[in-house]
Amino acid sequence: MKDGSKHPAMSKKVIKFMNTAFRDGFQSVYGARVFTDDFIPAVEAAANAGIRYFEAGGGARFQSLYFYSNEDAFEMMDRFRAAAGPDSNLQTLARGINVVGLESQPRDIIRLHAGLFAKHGITTIRNFDALNDIDNLTYSGKCIVDAGLKHQVTVTMMGLPPGCSGAHNADFYEMILKRILGAEIPFHSVCFKDASGTSTPSTIFETIKRARKLIPADIPVQFHTHETAGISIIGYKAAIEAGAGIIDLSMAPCSGGTCQPDIATMWHALRGTDYTLDVDIDRVLVAEEVFKDCMKDYFMPPEAKAVEPLIPWSPMPGGALTANTQMMRDNDIMDRFPEVVSALGEVVRLGGYGTSVTPVSQFYFQQAYNNVIFGKWKKIAEGYGKMVLGYFGKTPIAPDPQIIAVSSEQLGLEPTTRDPLDILEEDPGKGVAPSTRKLEENGLPVTEENIFIAAACGDKGINYLLGNSTIGVRKNMAAKGGPEKIQRPGGYTVTVGHNRYAVRLDGSKAFVNGREYEIKIADGMEDIKEIEPASAQVKTAVSAPMPGTIIRVLVTEGAEVTSGTPLLVQEAMKMETVVRAPVDGTVTGISVAAGDQTKTDQVLLYISLP
Repeated sequence: MKDGSKHPAMSKKVIKFMNTAFRDGFQSVYGARVFTDDFIPAVEAAANAGIRYFEAGGGARFQSLYFYSNEDAFEMMDRFRAAAGPDSNLQTLARGINVVGLESQPRDIIRLHAGLFAKHGITTIRNFDALNDIDNLTYSGKCIVDAGLKHQVTVTMMGLPPGCSGAHNADFYEMILKRILGAEIPFHSVCFKDASGTSTPSTIFETIKRARKLIPADIPVQFHTHETAGISIIGYKAAIEAGAGIIDLSMAPCSGGTCQPDIATMWHALRGTDYTLDVDIDRVLVAEEVFKDCMKDYFMPPEAKAVEPLIPWSPMPGGALTANTQMMRDNDIMDRFPEVVSALGEVVRLGGYGTSVTPVSQFYFQQAYNNVIFGKWKKIAEGYGKMVLGYFGKTPIAPDPQIIAVSSEQLGLEPTTRDPLDILEEDPGKGVAPSTRKLEENGLPVTEENIFIAAACGDKGINYLLGNSTIGVRKNMAAKGGPEKIQRPGGYTVTVGHNRYAVRLDGSKAFVNGREYEIKIADGMEDIKEIEPASAQVKTAVSAPMPGTIIRVLVTEGAEVTSGTPLLVQEAMKMETVVRAPVDGTVTGISVAAGDQTKTDQVLLYISLP
């Protein structure tokens, strides 16, 4: 026999799989930044190898196309359908009421999401909520089914850091599944999704064994994990032995490490057992060679292919790990990564045990970063604070009371138990109507696709539609010559002695801590003339809380502000952070603009005190 098994092939139970290479693979390895032209030949090769079940978008692969690739995600889905063939099951990933963005959306946008994805060739949507709050799955699941799509309802999993207890065990997951069944959410299959790969094999086995008893026999049970902690194969074997009929696998070069194990690796692991994959492995290996050639010019972060032993102590999903390390690498602070990882366990333990999957994984990472840089709980990350206060739904267990109090004080918000969808309905900036106004204000066509892009991608979506998007795809060397195109830092922080200076160059002008200077170069000598004399007024510097990109500058020089006034919006680690005025005064010396890359403690502007 070809696989060396002692059992006849016909007697084996056939295990189906979804090919995740072109969504989770891209997100876990390349931060979701991949051009469509580069990978479509690999989709065709995989289809030619007989694969008919693909993860084809959603998750970070929606926003990333507008943010970094200057491409349209809807067009990508259309091309994916053409390459995979009319009979393939194309599945996308949705985050409950967040759909495919990082912010929660009101009901009309959730409904629009389902309709548009059906229009653009999608068959199935895997729908999850990071808090396992059933209320966040009910309406979104109904919209998916009403749009004519198959709904894969999801229970999110992770292993709690050693020493923690109270959730994320078989009893907890059985309770969540019973709540899903009790809420009568319509669905066609059930997925147990472990984005960090930290669930123990014993928990996986017991969870799926119990689930198989609760779910009708004709409803498929699927399991998803990552290789990040090094136990994905044994985890998949546990799931299969407990009754899962479908698993998620990837293809080289986007397999192993932070992603799913390779199809070939899993095929090999099942040799000599009572199970086999539904695949012609020789044809798959041919398709992998095509895929490797497609991706040969892309930069492969070393941590993307590594097993990280510390992950069980700090459950960070593969799809977020490399995105965060790349951010830290880009800003020359990669040396602090071990400290942030070490701080994650406490952030998870005190935050209520939301599953470490987007967007909660980003909340955890941001808060751990803040605890390392600013001191423990000195600066509450907005997303983390809103989570513990209840603005995204109910966490699996109650967050620590002191963390709730600190978050409430710093963010100026009271704890809530209201339905997040009801809160969103009252937000004048959310929904179809305000997104339509944004398009009209910018002279853009008002289509359903554009409305959704504006809602899910905000200002970056509008910039894309206006033709102002930038490229942020990391390649070692572009295929046709020339280096990768990456947005360069808009400023630098220069340290002299114990003093830090924000420096930004703009043509013949230099801005140092907000003061403007003219630079004249003649005969190799620099003649620097200060345009504006230093003021004797007392000024307060407003610095960047973390590395990132300036998304919006909300004030102008001369503006009168009070403590707490929003000044700028900075994007870091896939989340937007509002930088607020620390004091009352007048804005002076703005030294950054939208699009600038900033480093931690870089001065953004000054406020002159009254």
